[in-house]
Amino acid sequence: MSATVLEPDSWVDLYADYLYNYALARVSDPEVAKDLVQETFFAGLRSAANFKGNATERTWLIAILKRKVIDHYRKINSIKGKAEVRIQYKSSNENEGEWLEEQVADPYSLEENDAIENEELGLAIQDCISKLPKKQSKVFTMKTVEGLETEVICNELGINPSNLWVMIHRARAALMGCLNENWFRS
Repeated sequence: MSATVLEPDSWVDLYADYLYNYALARVSDPEVAKDLVQETFFAGLRSAANFKGNATERTWLIAILKRKVIDHYRKINSIKGKAEVRIQYKSSNENEGEWLEEQVADPYSLEENDAIENEELGLAIQDCISKLPKKQSKVFTMKTVEGLETEVICNELGINPSNLWVMIHRARAALMGCLNENWFRS
């Protein structure tokens, strides 16, 4: 098979199971996963002329499926604009800290949607920061986002270092709760 020629007649046999498992890991609903795979195949057929051969067929189809999953979550969570949020944290063995994304995704396509996911995660973080009490938000932004020194922040806001660290701790706890509720949860 040439690198620039697609073979849609073999997609179901070659990729359906892989795509289904990939989708199921993200949506946890077998029927939705089947629909997303079917939509992926249709979108692949419609955009076959855009295939440049820079990736394998499977990698290209996974990229399409990722967008379908993102669209699925945007549709059901349109207010928040949540995207591929079904990335689950795995903590059942010695590999604690690995994302299911790393285990299920095609190893050649892991970074394809990083820009989209990072932008949307950034928007989710900004949204969560905006929900913090004003002073906590300011302290957290100055220290964590702007990287200002503790002394500079304390002098500017008229607080002592202990107060600063308490506010940062509370801000981090609140942000984690907000992100768990609004980003990582389906």
